[in-house]
Amino acid sequence: MSEPSVTQTATPEPTERRVRCPACQSWCLFSPRNPYRPFCSAQCKGLDLGAWASESFRLPEDTPPDGPFGDPRLQ
Repeated sequence: MSEPSVTQTATPEPTERRVRCPACQSWCLFSPRNPYRPFCSAQCKGLDLGAWASESFRLPEDTPPDGPFGDPRLQ
């Protein structure tokens, strides 16, 4: 694995907080000093963007189920 980024090893200022990266769960700074926030690195930010672009993340459909007789194309 690569060496930790500055955003992972930097000592937080009293007004800054550390949060878990949504992609890899490592601790990182959530402040303007971290250009990738809320992610820890460009790699994690890119992985998340790629997941959205490939539609790995999807919102649930609000389409109601077919009526009592089902899909007419399947009958």
